[in-house]
Amino acid sequence: MSLSPNHGERRGGARPDLVVIHYTAMESAALSLARLCDPAAQVSAHWLIDTDGTVTALVPEERRAWHAGSGRWGEVTDVNSRSIGIELQNRGDHPFAAAQMTALERLLEGILDRWAIPPERVIGHSDMAPARKADPGPRFDWRRLARAGLSVWPEEGAKADPAQFLPALHAFGYDPAQPPAVLLRAFRLRFRPWGEGAPDPLDAGMACDLARRFPVDPARPGP
Repeated sequence: MSLSPNHGERRGGARPDLVVIHYTAMESAALSLARLCDPAAQVSAHWLIDTDGTVTALVPEERRAWHAGSGRWGEVTDVNSRSIGIELQNRGDHPFAAAQMTALERLLEGILDRWAIPPERVIGHSDMAPARKADPGPRFDWRRLARAGLSVWPEEGAKADPAQFLPALHAFGYDPAQPPAVLLRAFRLRFRPWGEGAPDPLDAGMACDLARRFPVDPARPGP
């Protein structure tokens, strides 16, 4: 049973090994639900979480929902076939409600357990489509998820040569085909939204820590 008609088979027999978190950028969950279920919109997600913590299942997790669009994480270029998409009701310009974050944590716990997805494979839309997307944005509490073992966070205060920043981002999973400025913006949206200017030793230290501990290809660890 599916509320949204906007889904299909996962290509090539793929199983989900990523979770992509979004915000709806709409005024209400009712409007978001209508769009995610509109055949003409051709967009969907597996789950929608309202600000009060109400969780709505839109597409069975076994199916390929149309939430990610074009993008890449590591070697994955068909992100829709390899991911589960979660939409959070949020305009994009205000904090995420406590009840909503609690519901997200509960949902993620089940998803990661069902599909054996490690926490480093929980990413934002802006991570896999950095030139197009900014969600879930700088107000999303990634550190809270990391403390719960549902995502990852870099060691803070570590420093490294800024020349290592981009190689570390690529080793962590960011698309090496994207311009450096685009990747810097995406990294800071998630990990250091107060950062300014060119990549500095703190940016590089955080990126290198992520690459060392969570390389997207363990056979080729980062710097």
